[in-house]
Amino acid sequence: MKPKAKTVFLASTVTLFALSLICYPQQSLEASIRGLNMWWEVVFPSLLPFFIVSELLISFGVVNLLGVLLEPLMRPLFRVPGVGGFVWAMGMASGYPSGAKLTARLYQEKQISTIEAERLASFTNSSNPLFIFGAVSVGFFHNPNLGIILALSHYIGNICVGMIMRFHGKSQEKGKQKRPSHLFSFPYAFRVLHETRLKNEQPLGKLLGDAVRSSVQTLLMIGGFIILFSVINKLLYMMHITEYISFIFQHILHLFQLPKELSIPMISGLFEITLGSQMISQTDKAELLEKAIATSFILAFGGFSVQAQVASILAEANIRFKPFFIARIMHGCFAACFTYILWKPLYVHPADGNMRVIPTFLIERSPSWINHYWELLHQFGPIITIVFLCLYIWLTAAQWQKKGHRIKTK
Repeated sequence: MKPKAKTVFLASTVTLFALSLICYPQQSLEASIRGLNMWWEVVFPSLLPFFIVSELLISFGVVNLLGVLLEPLMRPLFRVPGVGGFVWAMGMASGYPSGAKLTARLYQEKQISTIEAERLASFTNSSNPLFIFGAVSVGFFHNPNLGIILALSHYIGNICVGMIMRFHGKSQEKGKQKRPSHLFSFPYAFRVLHETRLKNEQPLGKLLGDAVRSSVQTLLMIGGFIILFSVINKLLYMMHITEYISFIFQHILHLFQLPKELSIPMISGLFEITLGSQMISQTDKAELLEKAIATSFILAFGGFSVQAQVASILAEANIRFKPFFIARIMHGCFAACFTYILWKPLYVHPADGNMRVIPTFLIERSPSWINHYWELLHQFGPIITIVFLCLYIWLTAAQWQKKGHRIKTK
């Protein structure tokens, strides 16, 4: 009965989605363009360098070197191998869904087990500093100081999630042979680096081409999900489904003493964090602290758009998505709580003391490199996207041509 009910539900949902596209073509087109612009201008050019460099670092054995050096830190805290430190750092620097992509790659390389991959994916996916400071705090709230609160809450909350998820799968690991752990040793780390490089006999050009092709493929998938959920979010609003869901959210917000006006922005944020953060910043009948708590939650939760991206990446490596989803709920709760705890000591008290310290990210007094970088992305991002899409097409065509030549010779 359950499989039949699931079939009916999925078929009905897709049919409703198709009918709504027919009923609201103009709104669907606008939402599609909005999602495309976001991917075209910001997501692709900002994530591509991290993806390519990550692929090369894994191929050249640098990740194995870092794994040996970080083993004494990552194993006791999070019960993952030292290579998880590389994934954690790259995930924080580049943002969603880099942590999932690198986790899946390490799992496919057999450097981590299934349980370790689920633990690692749960706390290595986060918003990057550029988005938190540049887009949210400066772009939406016009308040650079707010970025410090949001970033600290976000990353401290992620650490807490990692420390809790270290207990995930503990019973399943009993009786299994543990991977050998090594002490901090530079000579051994460099020996591992050298051995990994020697194993990979492919030329540099082949490695670089594979890195570009793999990275662009992942980013094309990410772009599709961004556009899809942008349209879904808009259609739910047009069909007034968002309003009905907001009634339930109003009761939940009331329990946490948050205004009901934040219900619709938070629902939008559960689907897509950029739109949700922007709508929260424009809510008039809410104090700045209440807006910060709501924004912190949806930034940590990631939105269904990001979670769909992660689910697709993890599914290719046969890694379960459920632990990641549970971790996102925990991260959202942790981030919201830390925002409330850090609000007075880091935001209210410095302002009351009339401190004459000029924040680094205050663009009115000094040019912020993050804001400058954000503007450069919007300006030159589409050019970077076009160049690498053309390069991807050329590399793919060359690969198909080689395969066709091999078949003919056989």
